Amino acid sequence: MSISEKNNAKGFYNETQIEDGFLVLSYRNDTNQIVDIERDIDSSFIQFHFCLKGHSAFLFNNGSYVLDISEESSLLLYNPQRDLPIFLKVKPNSWMVSIVISIKKFHGLFSQEADYISFLNKDNKDTKYYKDGQISPSMSIALNQVINYNLNEIIKPLYFKAKAYELLSLYFNRNEDADIEQCPFLADESNVTKIKRAKDIIISRMAEPPTLQELSDEINLSLKKLKEGFKQIYGDTVYGFLFDYKMEVARKLLETGTHNVNEVGLKVGYSTGSHFIAAFKKKYGTTPKKYLQSS
Repeated sequence: MSISEKNNAKGFYNETQIEDGFLVLSYRNDTNQIVDIERDIDSSFIQFHFCLKGHSAFLFNNGSYVLDISEESSLLLYNPQRDLPIFLKVKPNSWMVSIVISIKKFHGLFSQEADYISFLNKDNKDTKYYKDGQISPSMSIALNQVINYNLNEIIKPLYFKAKAYELLSLYFNRNEDADIEQCPFLADESNVTKIKRAKDIIISRMAEPPTLQELSDEINLSLKKLKEGFKQIYGDTVYGFLFDYKMEVARKLLETGTHNVNEVGLKVGYSTGSHFIAAFKKKYGTTPKKYLQSS
């Protein structure tokens, strides 16, 4: 297994090789610019693309053909007759995850299910297959965990392998009515909606966020379910997520040049400049002043 990653303060592109012929690609564009991602993929692979946030577009035949993928939707691509290299335009503030797996390995996963997976049966094995669909709440949780991965780097390939298999399992779940989260406290989809609302609340009040108990009361969800559910969906604690968000807002404000360090600190909830500088250095490894000098 290997990992290829490009990071900056505005997002990342990550490529994790699970095993030979099996890749997980993730793209996070937190800028206000379109980011181009290119990756050679030959005809022996099947591609699963998931747009968790925002909007992106796949270009084919030198841009003469475009396939859009919007927020909370998926796209399956397979064409044994020709290579399908990835040329993806990731729009501003968009998150994408892709699973790329060789058709040989993919057949092995579903060898007993060839009649169920329509494009695996003998009649269709040599035909191209494009399919779009919606991301279920269960899939959304797994995708967020990939995008917001923050565990030890040593276990990252193993973790991504588990998530890739989980996503494929959810994608091909036979019972379309079954939309049960993998964790009991998220069995009710309304809980997922409440936790997303909690995220919106802390973002809108980032300078003076509510306490966890206040947040729990406001969304009408127990404190335990809030904490556990938030970690499941967003890959971090409530305040860990808020810290990262505040630092991203602060970085963008600094780059505008219209506010000094103390003013930016106040806008994101730090009463003293020293506290803000310490927080910024914890996040980005440098002070706000040095960050601006190097950008």
